[in-house]
Amino acid sequence: MAHSILGLFAGVGGMELGLQQAGFDEPSEFYEWWPSARSVLAHRFGDSDLHGDVIGLRDLRDATIVTAGFPCTDLSQAGRTSGLEGLASGLIRHVLQLLRTASPEWVLIENVPNMLRLGRGAAIREITASLEAAGYAWAYRTIDSRSFGLPQRRKRVYLLASAVHDPAAILFRDDLPSEDPDGAASGAARDSAYGFYWTEGNRGVGWAIDAVPTLKGSTTVSIPSPPAVWMCDSEPGMSIVRPSIESAEVLQGFPAGWTANAPVRDRWKLVGNAVSVPVARWIGEGMLAAGEQDVTPHRKHHSDGAAWPKSACHLDGRRWDVEVSEWPRSPEASYQHLADVLLAHGQEPLSHRATRGFRDRLLRSNLRYSVEFMSALDEHVALSAT
Repeated sequence: MAHSILGLFAGVGGMELGLQQAGFDEPSEFYEWWPSARSVLAHRFGDSDLHGDVIGLRDLRDATIVTAGFPCTDLSQAGRTSGLEGLASGLIRHVLQLLRTASPEWVLIENVPNMLRLGRGAAIREITASLEAAGYAWAYRTIDSRSFGLPQRRKRVYLLASAVHDPAAILFRDDLPSEDPDGAASGAARDSAYGFYWTEGNRGVGWAIDAVPTLKGSTTVSIPSPPAVWMCDSEPGMSIVRPSIESAEVLQGFPAGWTANAPVRDRWKLVGNAVSVPVARWIGEGMLAAGEQDVTPHRKHHSDGAAWPKSACHLDGRRWDVEVSEWPRSPEASYQHLADVLLAHGQEPLSHRATRGFRDRLLRSNLRYSVEFMSALDEHVALSAT
């Protein structure tokens, strides 16, 4: 059966690429306002119709599947925190309004976990209430991209809705908790590479074992900047590095070079804002097998006014908190080691100024760190000054 996919807030097409890899057709249409992102979509999905700002959308085009990785600008901790009242994140309201006069088989939404907490979950409360009013069952789950072997600690909320199928049976069909007590993913190495945010150092560093912390479109100082990595066994001068943009694409599950035709200045933001491809693929595989799963998740009734959990669903006319982990699959056998990704796809030394600034902030802080890490920073600062 053919499925017509309408990609909204499409970015560089991570959601749609994942669905294609699962077995769906190429999307019929995309809506994306940013010219740099549209250049990638035009290059990678040449047979799809491409449009601008989603606010110009007047109907859902009889699509079978609507995807919406809508802007997190007003929802993320590093953003404006104005929630759906913000001009960017609030655009999802336009899509929800269109659902009242359309009937896609599936709606797939993605955003940051902070939307479950900001304003006591005002955003997720409004989104789910709108879906229910339009006749849709829904389920959402917070998923860590490391579950699919990507060495990036990236947690995102994926919300799946349908008026035909049971979204809970899809999102909760697999559950293999795979985070070790020290925070590493099962299968991660503990002696090769550690990721951290070089722009931090006062209150935290985003420390990640054999992974990078979440790739971001921009930092709190409004510059697109990749995290840094301590490569433990590298030669002097290459022990404190930052991934190349091609490595970052791979860390999101794209083929290296996916955004190559976009302006260089924009590629980091494009990749940082993207959806991790393997997560979308896993969801798509479940959608294609809808009706074959018989899943009854551990759940308890969600009380009005209570904090929103990491995962929840709407079943039998009621909202439920669901007890499920952020790990649909164990990455132990498929984990891509961070050092291997960087060595294969590129890295460059972190600059003297960036390394020294981070080191000095860390020294002034009350944060704990290993003697070996500080020694590596000192060595890199000394070598990069020459």
